Amino acid sequence: VRIYSIRRLYVCKRFSCYSPERNRNFSRPSEAADDAVVYVHWPYCRRRCTYCNFNKYISASIDHDRMRRCLVRETETLLQQSGATKVNSVFFGGGTPNLALPGTMAAVLEVISQNALLPTDAEVTLEANPSSTETDKLREFKAAGINRLSLGIQTFSPADLKVLGRDHTVEDSLRAIQEGRALFPGRLSLDLIFGRPGQTVQAWQGELQQALSVCDDHISLYQLTLERGTALFTQVEHKHQTVPDPDTMADLYACARDMLHAAGFYQYEVSNFARNGAESSHNLAYWRGKQYIGVGPGAHGRFASRGGGQTLREARIQILEPQHWMREVDRLGHATAKRTVQSQLDILEELVMMGLRITEGLTNERWQQFSGGASLGDVFGTSQVVQGFVAAGLLEFSHSVLKATRSGMAVLDSIIPDLLLVTQDFYQRYTQGDPTGPQVSHRAE
Repeated sequence: VRIYSIRRLYVCKRFSCYSPERNRNFSRPSEAADDAVVYVHWPYCRRRCTYCNFNKYISASIDHDRMRRCLVRETETLLQQSGATKVNSVFFGGGTPNLALPGTMAAVLEVISQNALLPTDAEVTLEANPSSTETDKLREFKAAGINRLSLGIQTFSPADLKVLGRDHTVEDSLRAIQEGRALFPGRLSLDLIFGRPGQTVQAWQGELQQALSVCDDHISLYQLTLERGTALFTQVEHKHQTVPDPDTMADLYACARDMLHAAGFYQYEVSNFARNGAESSHNLAYWRGKQYIGVGPGAHGRFASRGGGQTLREARIQILEPQHWMREVDRLGHATAKRTVQSQLDILEELVMMGLRITEGLTNERWQQFSGGASLGDVFGTSQVVQGFVAAGLLEFSHSVLKATRSGMAVLDSIIPDLLLVTQDFYQRYTQGDPTGPQVSHRAE
């Protein structure tokens, strides 16, 4: 996950007091949603960027026919397993999905529409690199059914493009933006990375001004995270590169928020800014805790296998390596490597982690769909930790919503671990027979 401020969220799991034995008698809420969103992972890239540790593969030759056939088959199988009757959005990510043939996207969208309702106005996003050869295919992708484009610009600095190992130029970016705006007016998003080696606030201001002069209505800002095993991590470890210190990182983020706000952008999530109603409905589904189906090598999903008679939400991971993944899809119709029924606590922790990322916050209505009837007030209302965050101006809390303030959004890493502990403590008291714990029952989404 590339999103600013999410790096430590996975670490928070180590604080969890959940264990299968302790929760074996939990009555978990059933998943009764008829709709879902679909993520499709294209695993191939031309080259590996210096900062990237995503599930991607560099291949001199790609069997496009087999990839298309397997993506189509797995999409159909998982849709049938989910029992979803409506798909609200589709996102083609990677990897570099615009290396795929447009016909692959068209075939996936066709099989979705054959197995569920895919509304004519459903958001269908393609992640794309702005290199010149790939930009030439954008018109074909639109004809295949793509109606929203997310361009990985990352930086407008030629020197930093080299540091990041990108295979495009600034001129490529400007051309791709122009073409993207013409083909997808109002539905073009730009990705930018901050916290790059040697980056200063003054240089960042200049980049942002250039971005604002050419952008459409959506911008995503990702803080550079040094991932062990990447080339850039090694360079920084050996002091060949130096990244900004935490105070400068905070200044870079604050600068971007201020400039985007002044340009009419609304921050609807920690890393995402939109104007004129251009928010990504697909990503909002993740942050609101909706069910999603992950297709392709290494894709993740969260859905109940209602087609198989199950009602409890599962966490799924598909096989990582493309050749192995294709063999399993050919054999079984899907290549799910792991599926785990999520405990009620698992789901509620994810709701906290994701719901606090969005400006609208975590609503009581959404919370109670999975809490077995316990309200936000039951869990957080008497917490001194929450009261302290509210007093400090970092959280807002009422009977209907728990959300981060503008100041809290900037330090979410420091808030969420404590909120998870509050959630875990509440359920621990319940399992020990405390009557102030939740009265859990099965509830439909």
